[in-house]
Amino acid sequence: MSDHDAPHSPEKSGKHASVQLRHKQIVALVRERGFITIGALAIKFNVTPQTIRRDINTLSDQGQLQRHHGGAGPVLTTENMDYTDRKVLCLREKQIIAKLVAQNIPTKSSLFINMGTTTEEVARILVHHDSLRVITNNLNVAKILSVNEGIEVIVSGGIVRHKDCGIVGEAAIDFIRQFKVDYGVIGISGVDQDGTLLDFDYREVTAARSIIENSRKVFLVTDHTKFGRNAMVRLGNIREVDAMFTDKNPPAELVEIIKHNDVELYVAE
Repeated sequence: MSDHDAPHSPEKSGKHASVQLRHKQIVALVRERGFITIGALAIKFNVTPQTIRRDINTLSDQGQLQRHHGGAGPVLTTENMDYTDRKVLCLREKQIIAKLVAQNIPTKSSLFINMGTTTEEVARILVHHDSLRVITNNLNVAKILSVNEGIEVIVSGGIVRHKDCGIVGEAAIDFIRQFKVDYGVIGISGVDQDGTLLDFDYREVTAARSIIENSRKVFLVTDHTKFGRNAMVRLGNIREVDAMFTDKNPPAELVEIIKHNDVELYVAE
């Protein structure tokens, strides 16, 4: 029997199957958590960091994840993810960010809360506050907060987006401009290395700009996967916010800009 006719070694076949399974699980973890380090993956799968680096290189070449220094993250595109996917992406991180934000919002405060899955997690924590007045263009936020009779919820008019129950349009912007509140809590789709705040939907950006302009303090809530993420529409700059709440330290260049512009940085690691 020639070498070409020889059956595959069961050991090699089993090894190949285990690699495929590990690759599948790595992709699933990245989609669930966002950025994940090489070290964490090596511990998770009980393999060497060199093995994980090879895995990441292979999966990056296949377009299944994005290779980063020290780890891997979701593939970056100029299109936003579906709302159902965004809800579960980095959910634990969003929850700890939300708790930190809520600790910095006293009772008897007035707030804007805009569209986004992170701001919805903030609402889930704030529902335990009392004597709040909340203006929102997010029907999900309104529904979450409405169960507490001690919170007054005011919803903007406008066009309801079917995908995420966000309210957009000129009517929403005109409505927001009628108020001046203590805190504006906004989410974002991307933060560039130079501090530029980016989003995918022009209509969403115009509403967020109105919130920034009519809030005494602006709180930006964003998980670490948004650092360096591509999005086409410019919302503004990090210097326009008073505090940024996140789950991991931003890149050094961005931290320097944050410090230079006296923006408070809260890291809920």
